[in-house]
Amino acid sequence: MSRERAAKLRLLGLESGGIVLALLFLSPFYFVLVNSVKSLGEILVDAASLPKTYLFSNYAKVWDVIRFPKVLLNSFAITAASVACIVIIGSMTAYRLVRRPSLFNKMLFGCFIASMTIPFQSIMLQLVRVTSLLELRGNLPGIVVCYLGFGLALSVVLFHGFIKGVPTEIEEAAVADGCTPYGVFWKIVFPLLLPIAVTVVILNALWIWNDYLLPVLIIGSNKDLTTIPLAVTRFFGQYTKQWDLALAGLAMSVAPIVAMFLLLQKYIVEGITSGSIKG
Repeated sequence: MSRERAAKLRLLGLESGGIVLALLFLSPFYFVLVNSVKSLGEILVDAASLPKTYLFSNYAKVWDVIRFPKVLLNSFAITAASVACIVIIGSMTAYRLVRRPSLFNKMLFGCFIASMTIPFQSIMLQLVRVTSLLELRGNLPGIVVCYLGFGLALSVVLFHGFIKGVPTEIEEAAVADGCTPYGVFWKIVFPLLLPIAVTVVILNALWIWNDYLLPVLIIGSNKDLTTIPLAVTRFFGQYTKQWDLALAGLAMSVAPIVAMFLLLQKYIVEGITSGSIKG
């Protein structure tokens, strides 16, 4: 067998394996979309089959029951505010740690890395107590501060690796032209961080948009800040589970974040690989 033929067979095998893995990972989307337009009886009989009758009225019911525009706006506000804080503070922190490599800054960077190994479940009770004492529960600033605390470590690590590849000569030239330190960062450095900044946005937006546990602990019973994951739990009671409506609500909730991911996903690989090979 020639090398060319062997290479083609190897490529065919890799592509076939990739297709199988893609279908495996896409199968949950199939079940969600198909069952979101079924009746509850059809779902319980056969969840894998196509619907006999397409009940798009499930989406209309969900829209009214959970007040979808309201919870969508809440999820968007919390996600946007949290991601903006993470990107701004994370990039500035990483820039300082890279450009001022003192012993304290090195230890601080080590603390950021070490904090990523702490399971969230191990600090839930302490988090509830601290947020209650600081009156951060049940309001938008409280949930944003919590997301900032839990999302900052990974973001700093990603920005840190990318900033190492930014030439210091550009900053020195800007300083020589009279640019202030803040001007150097925002006008010179930050625009160069666009690939990794988009990566940080996508990773944190996916997490925050779909998060359930932290909003339960911090938002609690405040209905004015109910997010989509919290609203969808309304269809699961002690004795009844409205899978038809729940899956319709799930399909509606993931649509915006999936659209954003598809538009920006190319920056994830670009940002992470750039940060890993530079410096």
